[in-house]
Amino acid sequence: MAASGPDGTENGGRPHFVLASASPRRLDLLRQVGLVPDRVLPADIDETPARTELPRPYVRRMAMEKANVVAASLSEPALVLGADTVIALGRRILPKAENRETARACLEQLSGRRHTVLTALSVVPSAGWPEGHRAERVVETAVTFSRMTSHQIESLLDQGDWQGKAGGYALQGHAAAFIRFVSGSASAVIGLPLFETAQLLRGQPGHWLA
Repeated sequence: MAASGPDGTENGGRPHFVLASASPRRLDLLRQVGLVPDRVLPADIDETPARTELPRPYVRRMAMEKANVVAASLSEPALVLGADTVIALGRRILPKAENRETARACLEQLSGRRHTVLTALSVVPSAGWPEGHRAERVVETAVTFSRMTSHQIESLLDQGDWQGKAGGYALQGHAAAFIRFVSGSASAVIGLPLFETAQLLRGQPGHWLA
């Protein structure tokens, strides 16, 4: 993005663009469409689902809380993008795979089944940029795995690209060899729906994207 103008905003009118996420995948996806955040400030929030919380309300709440927390910490003119992705099997939220056992349990449940990937976006202006406005989207994508044997699941786990991933897999990783159907936004499954992100930014004052 261009250098700041005399009023501290980009191009003399556009605020700093801040990504409220530590995900390298989201950063790479933004760069793919020419959006390089001025700052990356991961939000420190409790991501534990509330008791009986359903996937859609949960993912929407997470994206909003991330953006709100970071926007509240900024004094300069800024627009903050928060995002969150969950894997849903019906009404259940599958966890992020922080260890091999969790990843295995997720893949065993996903094997031979269709599931839903929900990615929520939230853009929130800082107090220093009152011209901006809040906006949000939830993008739903259907994904179907072929049936996997125990050996195939263990081979996938050996590759290691399940680490930290919702549902224990990455669409852009080795699991792609077992994904037979995707309906919706592939980039949303990776972590950020690019079309919807661009639409949210185009709806803000100033020139964000062509």
